[in-house]
Amino acid sequence: MPAQRLSDRHPEIAADELVASMVPPPRFDHVRFENYLPNPDEPSQMAALAACREFAERVAAGRPTRGWLGGWLGGGQKSRQQPGLYLDGGFGVGKTHLLASAWHAAPGPKAYGTFVELTHLVGALGFAEAVRRLADHRLLAIDEFELDDPGDTMLITRLLAALTDAGVFVAATSNTLPDRLGEGRFAADDFLREIHSMAARFGVVRVEGPDYRHRGLPDPPEPMSDDDLAASAEALPGATLDDFDELCAHLARLHPSRYGPLVDGVAAVHLRGVHAAPDQDVALRLVSLADRLYDRAIPVAVSGQPLSALFTEEMLGGGYRKKYLRALSRLVALSREVASPVPRSAG
Repeated sequence: MPAQRLSDRHPEIAADELVASMVPPPRFDHVRFENYLPNPDEPSQMAALAACREFAERVAAGRPTRGWLGGWLGGGQKSRQQPGLYLDGGFGVGKTHLLASAWHAAPGPKAYGTFVELTHLVGALGFAEAVRRLADHRLLAIDEFELDDPGDTMLITRLLAALTDAGVFVAATSNTLPDRLGEGRFAADDFLREIHSMAARFGVVRVEGPDYRHRGLPDPPEPMSDDDLAASAEALPGATLDDFDELCAHLARLHPSRYGPLVDGVAAVHLRGVHAAPDQDVALRLVSLADRLYDRAIPVAVSGQPLSALFTEEMLGGGYRKKYLRALSRLVALSREVASPVPRSAG
């Protein structure tokens, strides 16, 4: 039987389901502080683990009162006076593991989502309704925090101000320090006041180290032939097989917040005729898709060019460099799971 196509799927999410669906993705269902393994050569990872534990304990201890930003803990450390914890560092150092662990350790109500999912939530519900539904939460966890355009800057600044003023704790991960969000992507200087206002709400914890996904592992598999790719897809129940260009066109018709439901239940993704993304818009959609595939631990197999060729040298040298490198790290890890299945790490 021919494999299914992602290009034939058109997932929909009702507005009322959006908040209820804000939980860690399957890959991070079972992560906890106890199974985070700091790299012994990177002391910042142990320090980040301790900081996240302390943050989760503060969330569990009770909601601060309005206006706590200036003096909830009196003369304590500045980071302890801030309603947010911000994990900054390169890809593959376990930031998402720590974020999800903090979410699991905190009492509810609580919400967890990617930055893209959060902006979509506000767009679907409206700003006032999104604030109303989240303001009674103890914790909002935001993975892959980025500001890619001025509209997002204004929207998320207002949202975080409203939520933290209401006493909601916020934890986030990113590859960019909060006061440098948007740098190199739009006229960030015009929005420095908003960016700095948001950054002031976070205590920053740096997480250093090499990409754990590729430590001591073999090189990724070479692309398959088209015939072998089709045979692989047909042999695995629940696998999909798509022409790369057709899938890219399909992604353009879907909001990135739907990419998760697009691949829910898929056993493996097979992409025929992979080549470099033709422009930045396509490339950023592929980053979002790669993140959702990784969240769900869905293996990826390709024909055509290798995954390492997905983003051009110009793209890798631009403002979205860290996003592209993260996507490549995750896709290469997923490609190994097709050729030679390995235990799926939750980090």
